Amino acid sequence: MSFEQDAVIIEPASRHRASVIWLHGLGADGHDFEPIAPELQLPAETGARFIFPHAPFMAVTINGGQRMRAWYDIRSADLRQQEDAASIRASADLLEHYIRAEQASGIPAEKITLAGFSQGGALALHTGLRYSAGLAGIIALSTYLPLPERLRAEAADANRNIPVFMAHGLTDPVIPLAQGRASAEALRQAGYAVNWHEYAMPHSVCPPEITAIGAWLSARLAL
Repeated sequence: MSFEQDAVIIEPASRHRASVIWLHGLGADGHDFEPIAPELQLPAETGARFIFPHAPFMAVTINGGQRMRAWYDIRSADLRQQEDAASIRASADLLEHYIRAEQASGIPAEKITLAGFSQGGALALHTGLRYSAGLAGIIALSTYLPLPERLRAEAADANRNIPVFMAHGLTDPVIPLAQGRASAEALRQAGYAVNWHEYAMPHSVCPPEITAIGAWLSARLAL
Protein backbone atom coordinates (compact mmCIF):
# COMPACT_ATOMS: atom_id res chain seq x y z
CA MET A 1 0.00 0.00 0.00
CA SER A 2 1.32 3.46 -0.85
CA PHE A 3 1.57 6.11 1.82
CA GLU A 4 -1.09 8.23 0.11
CA GLN A 5 -3.49 5.28 0.23
CA ASP A 6 -3.04 5.19 4.01
CA ALA A 7 -4.19 8.77 4.53
CA VAL A 8 -7.24 10.94 3.94
CA ILE A 9 -6.27 13.74 1.54
CA ILE A 10 -8.18 16.93 0.80
CA GLU A 11 -6.87 18.82 -2.21
CA PRO A 12 -7.13 22.62 -2.42
CA ALA A 13 -9.56 24.26 -4.80
CA SER A 14 -6.74 26.41 -6.14
CA ARG A 15 -3.15 25.54 -7.02
CA HIS A 16 -1.36 23.47 -4.39
CA ARG A 17 0.99 25.90 -2.60
CA ALA A 18 1.13 24.58 0.99
CA SER A 19 0.53 21.40 2.97
CA VAL A 20 -0.87 20.58 6.41
CA ILE A 21 -0.17 17.11 7.79
CA TRP A 22 -2.63 16.48 10.64
CA LEU A 23 -2.34 13.51 13.03
CA HIS A 24 -5.27 12.01 14.93
CA GLY A 25 -5.32 10.79 18.52
CA LEU A 26 -5.10 7.31 20.02
CA GLY A 27 -7.67 4.85 18.66
CA ALA A 28 -9.03 7.19 15.98
CA ASP A 29 -8.02 7.39 12.31
CA GLY A 30 -7.39 9.95 9.61
CA HIS A 31 -11.10 10.65 9.15
CA ASP A 32 -11.36 12.03 12.69
CA PHE A 33 -10.20 15.55 11.80
CA GLU A 34 -11.22 15.52 8.15
CA PRO A 35 -14.15 17.91 8.82
CA ILE A 36 -11.85 20.57 10.27
CA ALA A 37 -10.28 21.55 6.95
CA PRO A 38 -13.21 23.71 5.71
CA GLU A 39 -13.96 24.94 9.25
CA LEU A 40 -10.55 26.65 9.39
CA GLN A 41 -11.70 28.97 6.57
CA LEU A 42 -8.24 29.40 5.10
CA PRO A 43 -8.06 31.88 2.20
CA ALA A 44 -8.39 30.08 -1.14
CA GLU A 45 -5.09 31.53 -2.31
CA THR A 46 -3.31 29.66 0.50
CA GLY A 47 -3.66 26.53 -1.64
CA ALA A 48 -3.40 24.21 1.38
CA ARG A 49 -3.49 20.49 0.83
CA PHE A 50 -4.56 18.56 3.96
CA ILE A 51 -3.13 15.12 4.66
CA PHE A 52 -4.66 13.11 7.51
CA PRO A 53 -2.58 9.92 7.88
CA HIS A 54 -3.92 6.78 9.56
CA ALA A 55 -1.68 5.59 12.38
CA PRO A 56 -0.46 1.98 12.22
CA PHE A 57 -2.14 -0.69 14.33
CA MET A 58 -0.24 -1.72 17.45
CA ALA A 59 -0.83 -3.17 20.91
CA VAL A 60 -1.32 -0.42 23.50
CA THR A 61 -0.21 -1.46 26.97
CA ILE A 62 -2.42 0.94 28.93
CA ASN A 63 -5.47 -0.48 27.11
CA GLY A 64 -4.74 -4.06 28.11
CA GLY A 65 -2.61 -4.74 25.06
CA GLN A 66 -5.53 -4.19 22.69
CA ARG A 67 -4.50 -3.52 19.11
CA MET A 68 -5.65 -0.18 17.77
CA ARG A 69 -4.43 2.70 15.68
CA ALA A 70 -1.70 4.41 17.68
CA TRP A 71 1.38 6.48 16.97
CA TYR A 72 3.24 4.87 19.87
CA ASP A 73 2.68 2.62 22.86
CA ILE A 74 1.56 4.09 26.19
CA ARG A 75 2.74 2.02 29.12
CA SER A 76 1.53 4.09 32.07
CA ALA A 77 -1.25 6.51 32.97
CA ASP A 78 1.60 8.83 33.92
CA LEU A 79 2.65 9.74 30.38
CA ARG A 80 6.10 10.75 31.61
CA GLN A 81 6.87 7.23 32.84
CA GLN A 82 8.17 4.38 30.69
CA GLU A 83 7.93 6.29 27.43
CA ASP A 84 8.33 4.02 24.42
CA ALA A 85 11.08 5.84 22.54
CA ALA A 86 11.31 3.12 19.89
CA SER A 87 7.70 3.39 18.71
CA ILE A 88 7.80 7.20 18.91
CA ARG A 89 10.87 7.16 16.64
CA ALA A 90 9.23 4.69 14.23
CA SER A 91 6.17 6.93 13.80
CA ALA A 92 8.39 10.01 13.53
CA ASP A 93 10.11 8.28 10.62
CA LEU A 94 6.70 7.69 9.05
CA LEU A 95 5.70 11.32 9.50
CA GLU A 96 8.99 12.45 7.99
CA HIS A 97 8.16 10.37 4.91
CA TYR A 98 4.95 12.37 4.49
CA ILE A 99 6.89 15.63 4.83
CA ARG A 100 9.46 14.55 2.25
CA ALA A 101 6.69 13.45 -0.12
CA GLU A 102 5.20 16.95 0.00
CA GLN A 103 8.63 18.45 -0.60
CA ALA A 104 9.12 16.10 -3.55
CA SER A 105 5.80 17.35 -4.98
CA GLY A 106 7.25 20.86 -5.08
CA ILE A 107 6.13 22.30 -1.73
CA PRO A 108 9.02 23.88 0.19
CA ALA A 109 9.46 22.87 3.83
CA GLU A 110 8.58 26.40 4.98
CA LYS A 111 5.08 25.87 3.55
CA ILE A 112 4.48 22.60 5.42
CA THR A 113 2.75 22.59 8.80
CA LEU A 114 2.52 19.66 11.21
CA ALA A 115 -0.60 19.41 13.34
CA GLY A 116 -2.01 16.87 15.74
CA PHE A 117 -4.42 16.15 18.56
CA SER A 118 -3.47 14.33 21.77
CA GLN A 119 -1.04 11.55 20.84
CA GLY A 120 -0.90 12.97 17.32
CA GLY A 121 0.04 16.36 18.71
CA ALA A 122 2.82 14.81 20.77
CA LEU A 123 4.24 13.20 17.64
CA ALA A 124 3.92 16.45 15.68
CA LEU A 125 5.97 18.23 18.35
CA HIS A 126 8.55 15.45 18.57
CA THR A 127 9.04 15.26 14.81
CA GLY A 128 8.78 18.92 13.87
CA LEU A 129 11.38 20.06 16.38
CA ARG A 130 13.82 17.51 14.99
CA TYR A 131 13.17 17.84 11.25
CA SER A 132 16.21 18.87 9.24
CA ALA A 133 14.49 21.58 7.14
CA GLY A 134 12.64 24.61 8.49
CA LEU A 135 8.87 24.04 8.62
CA ALA A 136 6.01 26.56 8.65
CA GLY A 137 4.87 25.65 12.16
CA ILE A 138 3.50 23.07 14.56
CA ILE A 139 -0.08 22.87 15.89
CA ALA A 140 -0.23 20.74 19.07
CA LEU A 141 -3.69 20.31 20.59
CA SER A 142 -4.55 18.79 23.99
CA THR A 143 -1.13 17.22 24.21
CA TYR A 144 2.33 17.23 25.76
CA LEU A 145 6.00 17.11 24.79
CA PRO A 146 7.29 13.51 24.69
CA LEU A 147 10.88 12.62 25.60
CA PRO A 148 11.71 16.18 26.71
CA GLU A 149 15.06 15.13 28.15
CA ARG A 150 16.27 14.25 24.63
CA LEU A 151 15.25 17.49 22.94
CA ARG A 152 18.41 19.48 23.62
CA ALA A 153 20.61 16.86 21.96
CA GLU A 154 18.23 16.02 19.10
CA ALA A 155 16.66 19.38 18.14
CA ALA A 156 17.33 20.53 14.59
CA ASP A 157 18.93 23.95 14.13
CA ALA A 158 16.63 24.50 11.13
CA ASN A 159 13.58 24.56 13.41
CA ARG A 160 14.94 26.50 16.39
CA ASN A 161 12.61 29.38 15.46
CA ILE A 162 9.58 27.35 14.41
CA PRO A 163 6.25 28.88 15.54
CA VAL A 164 4.28 26.54 17.83
CA PHE A 165 0.52 26.80 18.50
CA MET A 166 -0.58 24.85 21.58
CA ALA A 167 -4.10 24.64 23.04
CA HIS A 168 -5.58 22.69 25.93
CA GLY A 169 -8.89 22.16 27.68
CA LEU A 170 -9.29 23.43 31.22
CA THR A 171 -11.07 20.22 32.25
CA ASP A 172 -9.09 17.69 30.21
CA PRO A 173 -9.34 14.31 32.03
CA VAL A 174 -6.99 12.49 29.64
CA ILE A 175 -3.94 14.74 29.48
CA PRO A 176 -4.10 17.11 32.47
CA LEU A 177 -3.91 20.82 31.79
CA ALA A 178 -0.87 21.04 34.06
CA GLN A 179 1.01 18.67 31.78
CA GLY A 180 0.23 20.77 28.72
CA ARG A 181 1.29 23.94 30.52
CA ALA A 182 4.51 22.31 31.70
CA SER A 183 5.32 21.22 28.15
CA ALA A 184 4.71 24.72 26.79
CA GLU A 185 6.93 26.18 29.49
CA ALA A 186 9.67 23.62 28.79
CA LEU A 187 9.60 24.64 25.13
CA ARG A 188 9.78 28.32 26.03
CA GLN A 189 12.70 27.66 28.36
CA ALA A 190 14.40 25.93 25.41
CA GLY A 191 13.94 29.08 23.33
CA TYR A 192 10.87 28.17 21.24
CA ALA A 193 8.08 30.64 20.47
CA VAL A 194 4.91 29.05 21.85
CA ASN A 195 1.47 30.54 21.26
CA TRP A 196 -0.52 29.03 24.18
CA HIS A 197 -4.33 28.89 24.45
CA GLU A 198 -6.72 27.48 27.06
CA TYR A 199 -10.40 26.73 26.50
CA ALA A 200 -13.37 25.71 28.65
CA MET A 201 -13.55 22.16 27.28
CA PRO A 202 -12.47 18.58 28.13
CA HIS A 203 -10.23 16.46 25.85
CA SER A 204 -11.62 17.86 22.61
CA VAL A 205 -11.65 20.87 20.31
CA CYS A 206 -14.10 23.78 20.33
CA PRO A 207 -15.26 26.47 17.87
CA PRO A 208 -13.19 29.37 19.35
CA GLU A 209 -10.11 27.13 19.17
CA ILE A 210 -10.77 26.30 15.52
CA THR A 211 -11.13 30.00 14.75
CA ALA A 212 -7.80 30.74 16.44
CA ILE A 213 -6.08 27.90 14.58
CA GLY A 214 -7.46 29.16 11.28
CA ALA A 215 -6.14 32.67 11.89
CA TRP A 216 -2.74 31.41 13.04
CA LEU A 217 -2.39 29.00 10.12
CA SER A 218 -3.48 31.62 7.59
CA ALA A 219 -0.70 33.88 8.83
CA ARG A 220 1.90 31.10 8.68
CA LEU A 221 0.96 30.13 5.11
CA ALA A 222 0.29 33.57 3.67
CA LEU A 223 1.71 34.19 0.20
